[in-house]
Amino acid sequence: MHALTDLDIRKAERADLPAIIALFAADDVGGHGDTVEPEAFDDYLAAFARIEASPLQTLYVARLGEEVVGTFQATLLTSLPGRGPPRLLIEAVQTRKDMRGRGIGARMIRHAIERAREEGAAKVQLSSNATRTDAHRFYERLGFVRSHFGFHMPLK
Repeated sequence: MHALTDLDIRKAERADLPAIIALFAADDVGGHGDTVEPEAFDDYLAAFARIEASPLQTLYVARLGEEVVGTFQATLLTSLPGRGPPRLLIEAVQTRKDMRGRGIGARMIRHAIERAREEGAAKVQLSSNATRTDAHRFYERLGFVRSHFGFHMPLK
């Protein structure tokens, strides 16, 4: 087993995609219908290509040795309120189930916060599934404050 000091957080590469998909497919709470079935790979590959092509989005992986043990996506957003400062949106945070509780998630979030600072962001924001109470406590321990209600409308 690798020590957490060996944790490497970097921009995801196409070769990481099967491991990233497996993280999402193993999530029994998300409800996104993620799967490791081969016929779904082209959909993931197309999404990865869109993320990779965007200068404002980055998909990251956390690796211990050669193993992907976590992932998250960061998107830099700008809107007019507050005179237009950028903010960083963190999404799709996943740590491999057998690696939870070791500080990997905290390292990923701190990495995102550092990126936000480098970009001059005024704040970092994220949302979390309402049923993920452990995740809510995790984010609060890292300094996040519950401040808004989230809404979504499925279109597919």
